[in-house]
Amino acid sequence: MMKITNKRAVYFVISIVLAVIAIVSLATVGIKWGVEFTSGSILRISFEKPVDQAALKDKMISLDYKGSLINSEGSAGTDFMIRTSTMDDQAKNKVIAALTESFGAPTVNEFGNTLPIVAGEQKTNATIAVIIAIGAMLLYIAFAFRKMPNPFRYGICAVIGLAFDILIVLGVYSILGLIRGWEIDLMFVAGLLAVLGFSINNTIIVFDRIRENMGKGFSKDFEEVVNLSIVETLGRSFNSSLTALITLVVLALFVGSTIQNFVIVLMIGVISGVYTSTFLSPELLLAWQKRQMNAATGKGMVAAKAKN
Repeated sequence: MMKITNKRAVYFVISIVLAVIAIVSLATVGIKWGVEFTSGSILRISFEKPVDQAALKDKMISLDYKGSLINSEGSAGTDFMIRTSTMDDQAKNKVIAALTESFGAPTVNEFGNTLPIVAGEQKTNATIAVIIAIGAMLLYIAFAFRKMPNPFRYGICAVIGLAFDILIVLGVYSILGLIRGWEIDLMFVAGLLAVLGFSINNTIIVFDRIRENMGKGFSKDFEEVVNLSIVETLGRSFNSSLTALITLVVLALFVGSTIQNFVIVLMIGVISGVYTSTFLSPELLLAWQKRQMNAATGKGMVAAKAKN
């Protein structure tokens, strides 16, 4: 049988290295917040003829909107989403007039502003949503495994895996924000919550198989039980994740930037979720249980020596 758990020290080192990279990136580069989380304007327009995105970017720079973010929506090259600093109606009309002069009259599909106080509330609400989701998952897993020894350990190990997934997603987006100028928006938050659900599902499958194998009396060695459970569920986790990735790649290629953040976050999360559910959360549970058993064995030996 394939041996996975005997290399858990390697998995822990890899996890720590990835986590450190993500933390350093977040601390030095930070993340770019979208217009939903910062004050600014969003303008969605459509041209009759295809327009070069770089030329559109240069035009916005010439209008003193140097920090504007321009995303092409769809593959026709006629639909764009422009994010800028806050514009009023007069400034918006000036931009539209300048674009009309250079590229032809565009159709305004959407225009709106996000105020600073609203942006702050959005950040708070997004953070609360993630925390509530993680807390609810911890309580549910502890309840679901209540008949197992130390049920909260299952929940805590699963939540550590979720925290790792979130950290990796944020770290990758920090790097993408530096390289590509990608921003975090509400679609990102939706994708992150979906990642939590996907990742915890894989982890629960492994934990549930551990419970089943312990009930069958497969072995008194907890490490053998965990290793068998991982091996038995590895194919299922890999196959479900692969099919999800294929779908997400197709969406990324053909849907465009409208749900870009949602799709990319899910792609990162699916890969990270397979890793945490196989090489992190079960290994943490195993290490925790073995430490307790070793401590109990050590106390027993000390007590035996004392009697002698």
